[in-house]
Amino acid sequence: MRSLIAAALLVQGVQGFYLPGVNPYSFSEGEAVKLKVNKMTSQKTLLPVDYYRLPFCQPEGGPKMDHENLGEFLAGDRIESSPYRINMKVDMYCEQLCISNLGRGEQKGVSPNKMVRAIRKNYHNNWIVDNIPAASKVEDDTTVTTRYWQGFPVGFIAKDTKRAYVHNHVNIEIQYHSVETEPEKGRIVRFTVEPFSIKHDFEASADDDDAEEGTVKGFKVADITNPIESCNPGMSAKQHTRYEMIYARGREPQPASGRVLFTYDVIWTENPELHWASRWDIYLSMDNAIPAKVHWLSILNSLVIVVVLSAMIGAILVRNLRRDFGRYNRLATDEEKAEDLEEFGWKLVHADVFRPPSFSPLLLAVCCGTGAQLFCMSILTVLFSAMGFLSPSNRGALIMAQLLLYVLMGSVAGYVTSRLYKTFKGKSWQKATAAAAFGFPGICFGMFIIMNIVALSQGSSDAVPVTTMIVLLVLWFGISTPLVFFGAYFGYKQEAIEFPVNTSSIPRQIPDQPWFMGVPFSLIVGGILPFGACFVELYFILASVWTDQYYYVFAFLLLVFGILIITCAEITVLFNYFQLTGENYHWWWRSFTTAGSTGIYVFLYSFVYFKQLEANAFATYVLYFGYMGLASLGLFLMTGCVGVLSCLLFNKTIFGSIKID
Repeated sequence: MRSLIAAALLVQGVQGFYLPGVNPYSFSEGEAVKLKVNKMTSQKTLLPVDYYRLPFCQPEGGPKMDHENLGEFLAGDRIESSPYRINMKVDMYCEQLCISNLGRGEQKGVSPNKMVRAIRKNYHNNWIVDNIPAASKVEDDTTVTTRYWQGFPVGFIAKDTKRAYVHNHVNIEIQYHSVETEPEKGRIVRFTVEPFSIKHDFEASADDDDAEEGTVKGFKVADITNPIESCNPGMSAKQHTRYEMIYARGREPQPASGRVLFTYDVIWTENPELHWASRWDIYLSMDNAIPAKVHWLSILNSLVIVVVLSAMIGAILVRNLRRDFGRYNRLATDEEKAEDLEEFGWKLVHADVFRPPSFSPLLLAVCCGTGAQLFCMSILTVLFSAMGFLSPSNRGALIMAQLLLYVLMGSVAGYVTSRLYKTFKGKSWQKATAAAAFGFPGICFGMFIIMNIVALSQGSSDAVPVTTMIVLLVLWFGISTPLVFFGAYFGYKQEAIEFPVNTSSIPRQIPDQPWFMGVPFSLIVGGILPFGACFVELYFILASVWTDQYYYVFAFLLLVFGILIITCAEITVLFNYFQLTGENYHWWWRSFTTAGSTGIYVFLYSFVYFKQLEANAFATYVLYFGYMGLASLGLFLMTGCVGVLSCLLFNKTIFGSIKID
């Protein structure tokens, strides 16, 4: 109960919390406000692309890239300047931006232009003002819907004609909160974009020569021959663009082809209720699209699994072990000695239980070392996030934290690998340490290069520049690898793990095992309970990664992560006891795979989740299942390490509690 209360307090503490140093900026009236554009995203392709890959209006002198951190590059963010001219508290009415040639019209048998292809792939724009992303406002005859994730669509496909239409007009609605100490200044607290498609018939200025497809005529001023009320300079009172104007009789949307005039409105509104420190709350909660009770139900579901599993262990292990301890530690009678009935059950394998694994002790030691490294990285990342140290306003901070913590935990990988390998009486110490330093990181980097080549072939902003690759190599070879060898040095300097019983020189023969003690059954049952304890949170995490939704309930995640680790440890110890009772002492690899099978379930679940993404391109399959395979492998190693260490502690405890003649 205390842990639940602590989690609730952590969740409440996240709201309105910002790191020291993240200071608000106060704008004076009339001061320029920069609107920046980020990558365009799509749930159909999962491949983000650069905003200016499409023939949108560009600023004078071309777009300029923001200074981005390593995490932003790895996340595919490409934040650039835009031509939109916005000034603090200055409303603008149908401001003309530029005239752009979107290319040829849609015809059968003719390849569509870039804009049409992007609209059919359901790409969305992601704009930023004062470091907060744009919410999307959608209006129809009866309702107005505002969504605070995934940006706003580039265009739409008409239901009747099936043709693509571009959103060439936007209402930029910005809310501000006046500064208490400086009433003449304001702080931006909300940024909403309402896109429209308006077919402007216009006559360009005299110097507007015909532009080729894909080119943009910057900041052109045109005379609109069929203006709506907001675009009509002859109107006595200025009006902002409204839904009724766009869909009035005789109005048509703008096809995504030919020469298109881009316009925009800017609407400033004061919001005295919303303070700057709380402006991210509605984004992180996604306007309560996912109620907190869903996460609480997930945790209750997980707790039920833990309680049931703990009850099983209490009923089976504690009772049986108490009986076993009493039988093994009492003095045998003369009749029992004569009939050789002194030993039976798991005590029979006391001379073999701590025998090194028969298959590749080096590989098991390396897998456990890597799993321990991933475990330390994960728990620290979730802990810092739950405490609010990874602010959402600092883009890329979460990825950078994961990467740097993984690199710094290299010493843990080296230490655990060396201690286990020395315990297994291994001789190839250098080979084991090198495998820990280059094994899992090498697999990740190799897959990352393949994913990068695929993204590059598709023109996606997910493709990482060469300089970022060099930074990753420096982190790997310059920091992580030396730390692995540093940890291994201290691990090899220490004595091997001491066991309470001696190991015989001749292995004991293992009797035939029933089918339910085989590897397939332990993989199936050993992974399904931990997976069942965390699959609800897993759904929200996948939605955050693949559909650009916000996930910031790290206090819930911390609690679920703890439940996952406890469940993995309990189910593995239970299977380990049954295995030893059946006189099978090959528990090292069995405990690793039993707990690690949670990663297999996560990978299988990724196939189920993939059906929701409407993706059908080969590159999308490669990227999605490539990255999900890596994540599942990491979870396999992490939970496998938990299983091995739990069973090692359990076996040392029970065999140290009995008398061995």
